[in-house]
Amino acid sequence: MSQADLPNFADDPGAWRGPEMAARPERWTWQLAPGEVADLDATVARLDASGRDIVTLTAADAPMPAIAERLAALKQDLLFGIGFRLIRGVPVERYNLRQAAIAFWCLGAHLGEPVSQNARGHALGHVRDLGFDFNQPSARGYQTKDRLSYHTDMGDVVGLLSIRTGRSGGLSSIASSVALYTLMAERRPDLARVLLEPTYRDRRDEVPEGRKPWYPMPVFMPHEGRLFTHFVQSSIRKAQRFPEVPRITPLQQQAFDLLDELAGGPELRLDMAFRPGDVQFLCNHFVLHSRTGFVDWDEPERKRHLLRLWLGCPGGPAVPEPYVEFQGLTAAGRPRGIVCPGAVLNAPLEAVDGGAGDSGRRLAGVAS
Repeated sequence: MSQADLPNFADDPGAWRGPEMAARPERWTWQLAPGEVADLDATVARLDASGRDIVTLTAADAPMPAIAERLAALKQDLLFGIGFRLIRGVPVERYNLRQAAIAFWCLGAHLGEPVSQNARGHALGHVRDLGFDFNQPSARGYQTKDRLSYHTDMGDVVGLLSIRTGRSGGLSSIASSVALYTLMAERRPDLARVLLEPTYRDRRDEVPEGRKPWYPMPVFMPHEGRLFTHFVQSSIRKAQRFPEVPRITPLQQQAFDLLDELAGGPELRLDMAFRPGDVQFLCNHFVLHSRTGFVDWDEPERKRHLLRLWLGCPGGPAVPEPYVEFQGLTAAGRPRGIVCPGAVLNAPLEAVDGGAGDSGRRLAGVAS
């Protein structure tokens, strides 16, 4: 198949390149104004004093008139525009962890419905190094300090709130998956075609009822005029433990390696160095993200800590059929994350092992 035979998405609004966005930070960065911070402060104080369980809070509980209109525009940009935004200035330095979680949850609730991130139904995730071995089937990259290759998460949108940064490293890097596909189609159309075919992924022992412990899904999925992308190379590699899963071919491995290389290259990559109080929102369908490895502080109270949300966003674009097998849909018809038997949606305020077991933990052990 030549480039001319491949679907073309070069004119999609999500087909941006990193250097052009780095030159226009005002396009994607929102510094909270004093009145917006005051609105957030008042909302946090009221909801914190109410004693409400965070997981029960909705956008209606946090009207935030100084912020809501901009959040509505931000949502449209995430789902139908460039696919990413950065909010700066959430005053985490004077919030305790519950208050920071309330602030983050309320911002996210204006974009969509928080969905489960693991087998235990955690709708609020904690991105911290828990000492896990990423090579183990059940280990999740966000529980390590390792470099994460370019990938996507579940739900329509992933959000991160930076509470504390590490001693060094931990740089967030993103790339437009639409621009990535276009570049691959230009340079290696044979490999772009390979990624339009199914790949097989490991559910990492987080298996929904009635599903197999692995699932098929292409990396690139043209659908209703948009190009959806879903890619987690570690889950593709780990699925090789199942004998019934087809073996990764040399051409597929070339395609995976080229994807990571181009996404992290100077033509496409956009870097963000998180500060405490930064909130990053990305649309998983159109943006890939990565993180460099990091060195943490020795003191527990200083260790790198981010909060995470996965959001199913009503009004978002219709998703391709493989998403239904992958994670199912919410009542509103949006990707629903990881839903396992017996799990009840909850929002823990501490970093714990949220997977199916402890098989990812290093032998030395790290207290959670």
